[in-house]
Amino acid sequence: MPTRFDHGRGFADQAALKRRRRPKTPDKIDQIMDWKPIEHFLNKKLGRRRNAAGNPAYPALSMFKALLLQSWYDLSDRELSDNLEDRISFSHFCGFSLDHEVPDNSTICRFRNALHDKGLVEPLLDMVNEQIARGGLEIKTGIIVDASLVESARRPRKQQDVIPLDNDEEDAGYEVKTSYSGDVDAAWTKKGQKYCYGYKAHIGVDPEYGFVLSGHATPANRADCKELMNVVQRCSLEKGSPVWADKGYYGRKYSLALEKAGYFDGIMYKASRGHPLSEAKRLVNRAISRFRGKVERAFGTLKKDHRMARARYLGTAKVGMQLLLDSIAFNLKKAARMAEA
Repeated sequence: MPTRFDHGRGFADQAALKRRRRPKTPDKIDQIMDWKPIEHFLNKKLGRRRNAAGNPAYPALSMFKALLLQSWYDLSDRELSDNLEDRISFSHFCGFSLDHEVPDNSTICRFRNALHDKGLVEPLLDMVNEQIARGGLEIKTGIIVDASLVESARRPRKQQDVIPLDNDEEDAGYEVKTSYSGDVDAAWTKKGQKYCYGYKAHIGVDPEYGFVLSGHATPANRADCKELMNVVQRCSLEKGSPVWADKGYYGRKYSLALEKAGYFDGIMYKASRGHPLSEAKRLVNRAISRFRGKVERAFGTLKKDHRMARARYLGTAKVGMQLLLDSIAFNLKKAARMAEA
């Protein structure tokens, strides 16, 4: 079945390509990426050739590239559609011809939902990381695990429902149930002196360069340490690889889990009441803290440049999808910058 853009570029495209301009981030990424395996994977898993109206569907790779642009340039679905229509560089990166219409905001939303429903975003992150590794960067020599708070897309507004108790006696009483906003998966937690309503983003980055290897989201009240093995097991590390983490992951239970899985325990030591750390353990903590800067910088960039400080969507699953899409965009931009250096 033909797609909407399998013909050659039109005259407008050829004229635009001749115009001299400075290479931008998408151009640099095109130079280091082989998109054919990703295109084949998306076509195989999605398999759509017609849209809801019966017209030829937009190419899956073009739509995936549009989501990357959305993350790089911090755009809403409507803003992304407008930029695809107005900016020649956006259209050419995605492979959209200037002679045809671009996807609207509802089409972009449906494609993203299709990626989420079929569980394709995590395999896409793995495929991108494999290409980065084939470029000569060893990015799976270990992992640094950490978590960071992500504010809910909805402002918390307290709602109380009064429910009569099911009892035959008179004056049986009532039960009061309290909920917050429409984001049923979000939860309250406290960090320092500040309360936060939302989620936690759990990620693992490589200790050498800081590429994101895996990630997922949980409600904000979930303890960091309970997600340690979940993060590590998603990375497919070789046995014996070191796993670095801060004091929030300290505990005999988690050290034994790493040992059982065949990984080196790089969790920082934590003092307890009446049991201060020895000088040797303080030196170990100081050495581990040098690695942890990589994961802190990754979170900083994701929140500042990819708008991850606040969730775009509702629900743990979609916040996790947002985290993975932003991580793919983050890794590609980082790889292009390193290749240019």
